[in-house]
Amino acid sequence: MSDLNYMAKFLDGIEVNWKSLGEVAGYEQPTRYLVKSKNYSDEFKTPVLTAGKTFILGYTDETDGINKASENPVIIFDDFTTANKWVDFDFKAKSSAMKMITSKDEEKYLLKYVYYWLNTLPSDLVDGDHKRQWISNYSNKTIPIPHPDIQSEIVRILDTFTELTAELTARKQQYNYYRDQLLSFEEREVEWKSLGDPEIGEFIRGKRFVKTDMISKGIPYIHYGQMYTHYGIWTDESKSFVSPELVETKKLRTAEKGDVVFVAAGETIEDIGMGTAWFSEENVVIHDACFFYKSKLNAKYIAYYTRTNFLKIKFVKVFLLVKFQL
Repeated sequence: MSDLNYMAKFLDGIEVNWKSLGEVAGYEQPTRYLVKSKNYSDEFKTPVLTAGKTFILGYTDETDGINKASENPVIIFDDFTTANKWVDFDFKAKSSAMKMITSKDEEKYLLKYVYYWLNTLPSDLVDGDHKRQWISNYSNKTIPIPHPDIQSEIVRILDTFTELTAELTARKQQYNYYRDQLLSFEEREVEWKSLGDPEIGEFIRGKRFVKTDMISKGIPYIHYGQMYTHYGIWTDESKSFVSPELVETKKLRTAEKGDVVFVAAGETIEDIGMGTAWFSEENVVIHDACFFYKSKLNAKYIAYYTRTNFLKIKFVKVFLLVKFQL
């Protein structure tokens, strides 16, 4: 039985009670656990937490006022942004804006279940609203409360997926490390050539059209915004299409089999320069926020190389040096 079929069968017919979050979970201000010194060091033992994206600000050598979350886990909740984290290790806190959420009765309301449910909620923050969100908003939200055994099984399933996600993240980091090692030739005797060298290849920029020109079927088209989410090192199919008439009237440019499509738009350096090799027998339309690269070099090799961390820093310089065909 697949995981999805198991979960559908598991959840079928389950009876739940609905309670306000304030009925099942209490909170504590971090006053007793606030760090006094800003003398952080990795050599110290106790992490100093914030509920924001930074999460661990550093480590302190203070020994008083430590929250023993290793014995009784808590949810830390940012009262202004609603950011939250599950914490099951000892810590000190940085900000009084952080609330520590606990279950009012762990035998009836599993805190880990509450944590997972909290993270299903869409953000309903209003710009400029600086209210304390827990009391004014979140404590009034209703949460489904099934039998504790059901809560425990839901937590077990979600914990398993969390572990798999962490493993995938670690695998990706490992992959990125070895990819960069294999493609770094700084200390090896190799010939270096500019991508813009006419003897090596040629960059050609796509032509502009608008989002409303996209249709469900037609001539394949690679949208630059999809390069980060839909395409990998290579592809032989597109996710978007434009009409043959549009290609003809606007004289849109197309990449051929073996060309590498590059992203040329983005707010940061990391957005620019990602390459995907095109391997379909059918040509693909390129927007003016992209370039395609025609070369006799191995297309997948070029695409892999564009994704190395060290090349991200160099890519802006590369694009500035290359004379594009506009």
